[in-house]
Amino acid sequence: MTYLDKLRAVQLQNNSWLCVGLDPDPAKLRVDVFKWDEPILPFNKAIIDATADLVCAYKPNLGFYLQWGAAGIIALERTIAYIPKHIPIILDCKTGDIGHTQGAWAHGLFDQWHVDAVTVNPYVGAEAALPMIADRPDKAIYILARTSNPSAVDFQGDLARGEGLSAAVLRQSQTWQTAGHKGYVVGATYPEELAMARQLAPAANFLIPGVGAQGGSLETAVAHGPDPIAGPVINASRSILYASLTADFAAAARAAARQLRDQINALGA
Repeated sequence: MTYLDKLRAVQLQNNSWLCVGLDPDPAKLRVDVFKWDEPILPFNKAIIDATADLVCAYKPNLGFYLQWGAAGIIALERTIAYIPKHIPIILDCKTGDIGHTQGAWAHGLFDQWHVDAVTVNPYVGAEAALPMIADRPDKAIYILARTSNPSAVDFQGDLARGEGLSAAVLRQSQTWQTAGHKGYVVGATYPEELAMARQLAPAANFLIPGVGAQGGSLETAVAHGPDPIAGPVINASRSILYASLTADFAAAARAAARQLRDQINALGA
């Protein structure tokens, strides 16, 4: 099964384009989780149990696990193993090195941890992508095209006009021949640029961050996000994980996820 086939299957099953980012922040976890010997995994399990029928993917961000040291990496590995097998896992690590190093990343993340997709920084060129998915038809990468942070414009250029680094990434990477899928990270905080991104990459799946706490445009994500096979992966993290900081955090996360999923669907998903 290809990555897009797996993604589309769960999107249809759960009637959802919503992705939940699993980013455990020690400053936001409710106090009594620290009574557990290992607080991250029980927190993640509770979030997964509460939302697994509402999402199309989960996206753990590597940085939120590295901050806990070795215990965090173990928790990440166990979180990945806990996620239901039919739900795609996108590991957000923004790896982007030359060939043999990317090959090592791919072996660890795809062959050992069995994630379905990873985020990739394309600054070094095709060598960031080809060792990852050239021979893995069931895997995907999401190439950073337009990120959702405010200073993205400093280097990424004016994608709305088809100019600058973001536009160059979208154009050039279309020529890379891979067995696996090449998707793109395109932030919803720059809604006027999503249409141009879709024009430059008509068949690519989009991972769209920024619709939750960052205040991105959900309407534009729904309008320009879909590709010919699947809907976009619309990510929200903080607005769902920390909908409540009390003992009802899992129920609150479910309510927030359902609300956002239904908002996406009401816009035509």
